[in-house]
Amino acid sequence: MSTAGDAIDRWGLLTRRRLSLLGTVLVVAGLVVALRGIEFDRVVAEMLAADPQLLLAAAVVYAASWPLRGRRYGDVLATTGYPLGTMFLTLTVFLSQTANLVVPARGGDAVRAYVLQARREVPYPAGFASLAVERGFDLAAIVALGTVATGWLVAADPTALSTVIGGEARPALLAASGVAAATLLAGGLTLLVANTDRSLGGRLRAAVDDYPRLQRATGAVLDGAGDIAVVARDPRALLTIGGGSLVIWALDVATAVLVLAALHSGLAAGPLLAVGTLAVSVGNLAKILPLSQGGVGLYEAAFTGIVVALSPTTAGIALAAAVVDHALKNVITLVGGGVAVAVLGISPSTAARRGADSDTAATTAVATAEDPATERGSAVDIELDGGSDEPRGTDD
Repeated sequence: MSTAGDAIDRWGLLTRRRLSLLGTVLVVAGLVVALRGIEFDRVVAEMLAADPQLLLAAAVVYAASWPLRGRRYGDVLATTGYPLGTMFLTLTVFLSQTANLVVPARGGDAVRAYVLQARREVPYPAGFASLAVERGFDLAAIVALGTVATGWLVAADPTALSTVIGGEARPALLAASGVAAATLLAGGLTLLVANTDRSLGGRLRAAVDDYPRLQRATGAVLDGAGDIAVVARDPRALLTIGGGSLVIWALDVATAVLVLAALHSGLAAGPLLAVGTLAVSVGNLAKILPLSQGGVGLYEAAFTGIVVALSPTTAGIALAAAVVDHALKNVITLVGGGVAVAVLGISPSTAARRGADSDTAATTAVATAEDPATERGSAVDIELDGGSDEPRGTDD
């Protein structure tokens, strides 16, 4: 039965690309309105007065996190049976993150899945599932760092949290709290799945058999949960991937802290580290919401609000730090993405299109099969029934 939403989609009025671009415009406009009291010439002056040596140190620290991202992604793929080399995976992650910045609707997931399939013959379902595992650990690491920073600040000043909740940073904090709560819930459900012997996947798939619109989403969630459950059952993998995620995001925080110091925030080392950690955590959790291209505006608003609420730093310096921090990270990502394009010979836009088309084709094939649950199974069904630890691919 046709719906109004289907009609709109047929006419192409609300594509993901257009929604992403529209969201970016609205978020940036909202940020400008929210910060209308700030003298932007002053913000530019603060940027120009930054300590170049500290900015260089920040760039080096952030660049150092990328090989770790490649290694961590290799650990994730290894648990799902596809061990690959760190160099290749670092370039792949660079390319996918570059796509998130330059391709509307955050096409990085499709890019990474396409590169893995085209260069190392990793099936698309495994590629997308590994991304779910990586994203889950990223969220858990960010939430952990934010929680530690919050505890540190509250221990030093019991009114710190109420100050943030009652200030202009409240929307960003609420959004970040919602993402954090969802992360904790997902983690709890994954642990439940990892420690049960029942075939939850088959029962959930059967429950949505009569709802075609839910079948794809349910299948994606179950496939991702199956691979996350593999990691949850392996203490060594859990420690390696979890520890690597904490290091990666600690370096991300250190980058922002160095930027704040470079802009002469006036904070002592302890408060600078605590405030910077919470600002980065809330900013990254807020920009997970798919409202703008590359999280532009969302990160800056959250970062600025937290720094201003919890420190004597002026709004001009806080905004300057947020813009410089985000820009520095994006520039390094784009440079790395350029290297990845040159080495791999793959364009982010082309890879995003082919990856999305292949994912759609694979989903359609599964949906039209006579009995896909019986013939092909799912990651979560297999894992809950014991699965197999035999590797399914190796690096060249």
